[in-house]
Amino acid sequence: MTAQVIDGKAFAARVRTDVAAGVAVLAAQGITPGLAVVLVGEDPASQVYVGAKGKQTVEVGMASFEHRLPGDTPEADLLALISRLNADPKVHGILVQLPLPAHVNADLVINSISPAKDVDGFHISNVGLLGTGQKSMVPCTPLGCLMMLRDHHGSLSGMNAVVVGRSNIVGKPMAQLLLGDSCTVTIGHSRSRDLPALCRTADILVAAVGRPEMITGDWVKPGATVIDVGINRVERDGKTRLVGDVHFESAAAVAGAITPVPGGVGPMTIACLLANTLTACCRAHGLPEPQGLTV
Repeated sequence: MTAQVIDGKAFAARVRTDVAAGVAVLAAQGITPGLAVVLVGEDPASQVYVGAKGKQTVEVGMASFEHRLPGDTPEADLLALISRLNADPKVHGILVQLPLPAHVNADLVINSISPAKDVDGFHISNVGLLGTGQKSMVPCTPLGCLMMLRDHHGSLSGMNAVVVGRSNIVGKPMAQLLLGDSCTVTIGHSRSRDLPALCRTADILVAAVGRPEMITGDWVKPGATVIDVGINRVERDGKTRLVGDVHFESAAAVAGAITPVPGGVGPMTIACLLANTLTACCRAHGLPEPQGLTV
């Protein structure tokens, strides 16, 4: 058996098309969704990512506001910038690129963003709203995973889901979203007693641990859907390669469906950021939310 490969690149392109259509509807009413991205410092991966976000924001017809600050920017200056963006009616989404320099309190910065403009879904208010099943801004990567799972399965009701990893960015919100779709959810992590056996119970297995190729085919239940959130750089034959948290070849031989790395979950993250910005803009103007782009 060879698993169906879930093409995140193609799916993300569809999401961006839907977002662009929603933006066009707003444009006809004289409204332009705006996304502000704040980058502090010179982290190379962050710079590439911010560049890609800006490009795709403009491509779907939104306004892109980039703020690139030196690495030694005082925390007070960053908070003052966020306060100005919170008050700016042209800005509907605010994203502060992580990681932040060590002298800046990331929690303080994230929680200074207006929850309605928190398109990353990291503000404590949005975390609480998601956890209690209320309308919130949903973190982009888990939202992208959920969209792909719904597209593949239709209903997820009653399925056993195992999320490996308990981060605030992916693991915990992913578990909340799966619960919201009536899965039976288990969160596995480094202290779980028998993680391979736990994974073998999963109809849906989401890997988000940040350890290259940790999950191998013998951890996968035959026919399961495997969503690999990991992006790890490893050296192979003198070259740098990107691999996931799942050993693709062995898992694909057992699973029913699997996301590749690269080209799986990754492209969905920015697509969902754009979807969240469109949703935030619609909410700000009291307009109907875009169908299929929110929970």
